[in-house]
Amino acid sequence: MTLQRPKFILTDIEGTTSSISFVAEKLFPYFRNNILDLMELTDNPVVKEAFKQTVELAWSEDGERIATDQEIIDKLYEWSVEDRKITPLKTLQGVLWDKGYRDGELKGHVYPEVAANLKKWKGQGIDLGVFSSGSVPAQKLIFGYSVSGDLTPYFSAYFDTNTGGKREAKTYAKIAEALQLKPSEILFLSDISEELEAADSNGFQTIQLAREGMTPTWKHFATSFDEITFE
Repeated sequence: MTLQRPKFILTDIEGTTSSISFVAEKLFPYFRNNILDLMELTDNPVVKEAFKQTVELAWSEDGERIATDQEIIDKLYEWSVEDRKITPLKTLQGVLWDKGYRDGELKGHVYPEVAANLKKWKGQGIDLGVFSSGSVPAQKLIFGYSVSGDLTPYFSAYFDTNTGGKREAKTYAKIAEALQLKPSEILFLSDISEELEAADSNGFQTIQLAREGMTPTWKHFATSFDEITFE
């Protein structure tokens, strides 16, 4: 897949740089198995704010009134099982994953060719960033404690659901504005065609990563980063 060289490459994580199974089989279970540890962290301002948001969203999203810490924990557990893309859940997953990475219990999965291509693109003068539904702290952990070492020096920008939904066109306009670039100067990599469509509608270049036997559903696709080249 050969494209005009972008000034910036924005990459998704799950299914793009990293295996979906890593998140589903390692990270999510780790959060659920250690979720009660949050009860001891309620003095942490980040945890306190996320608990407050959970109470508010339980009502606005699910029509449920909750108040106690245990009810909040139960709701977070439920959202985790359902893989809901809800900001306080993502924030608190990041809090517990931080401990797991630092304790050596977790190592971030990246596909074997990812690190070499990040280095190559950076060497070509292309800036790199991340856009994932996982919180920015969680993004930095998966790359900072990856199986290929610390990859965070390659990235200069991180975006999560605080910027907007990944399938909403206006989100990509916000990202281009934040990067102070024309949309056409940005290449977005993702495995999800609806996300690529949203970016494409704003003028981004787009490539779908069709990994592990996945059937491509987008007009531009590659099976690995090795197949992405520039003029």
